[in-house]
Amino acid sequence: MWRFIGVRLLQAIPVILAVITVTFFLVRLAPGGPFSAEKAVLPEVKAALEAQYRLDQPLFSQYTAYLGDLAQGEFGPSFKYPGRSVNELIGAGLPVTAELGFYALLVAVLIGGTAGVIAALRPNTPQDYIPMTAAMLGICVPSFLLGPLLVLVFGIYLDWLPVSGWGDIPGDKILPAITLGSGYAAYIARLSRAGMLEVMSQDYIRTARAKGLPEWQVVIKHGLRGGLIPVVAFLGPAFAGLLAGSFVVETIFQIPGLGRFYVQAAFNRDYTMILGTTVFLSTLIVLFNLLSDVLAAWMNPRLRAQFGEN
Repeated sequence: MWRFIGVRLLQAIPVILAVITVTFFLVRLAPGGPFSAEKAVLPEVKAALEAQYRLDQPLFSQYTAYLGDLAQGEFGPSFKYPGRSVNELIGAGLPVTAELGFYALLVAVLIGGTAGVIAALRPNTPQDYIPMTAAMLGICVPSFLLGPLLVLVFGIYLDWLPVSGWGDIPGDKILPAITLGSGYAAYIARLSRAGMLEVMSQDYIRTARAKGLPEWQVVIKHGLRGGLIPVVAFLGPAFAGLLAGSFVVETIFQIPGLGRFYVQAAFNRDYTMILGTTVFLSTLIVLFNLLSDVLAAWMNPRLRAQFGEN
């Protein structure tokens, strides 16, 4: 198992390096610059600013210098927030984004897992068709459409929940969490249904039933552990995806998370902020994928044996 983890970590290095390289050159080669929108900037002032941020150096020198900063854990200074580093801005926005991602994942697991298990236990019945139809709708409806719809219905017409903010008014986290987690709930519902259908047809499930165990014990003690392995494997990438995909939801609900800095950085050509956020989220995605694989192997003896042989 440790060898597997070590190999996966080594495989992650070229992936992250490729993300850094592609993002760096795409951002630098895009039209415009961080100071192109400034008004009445004297040429000597602009030259001083470019020198301060190394923009006067050749592109490859900027790239190697950036890699050197990254090796020391530094994302560099922000171009649009004087006196603040990208590390500070990520540190300020990440807790809010992570909290939103956690609530969204909770919504996805509770709704999706419950719907998938119920559908699997009553296949080809209304208890199966209704949640699976809802899951299909959840996959098809994007968050930028679902969010305003929820705001319109529950925030404006019914006046049940706040339509924006984070942590200021009771209940202001419900609509963002549902908006962000609904799509993942749909995937989890389909994964848990497929996993449970496969497990519930296994011989050891029939043996448990033949011993006279109540159906709820068969499902909870014997069915869920094997049936939810695909869901566990999905949780790591899902949480990373929730962090990386929360930008639209944070913009809709005016949430002061990492997405706010990223969107503003894209409009302001804040090179270091764009790069820092992209590299940081890419690293999280790689690490959460590795974590989900390890958890899936821990729950599946056959996978553990395979890793042991390798």
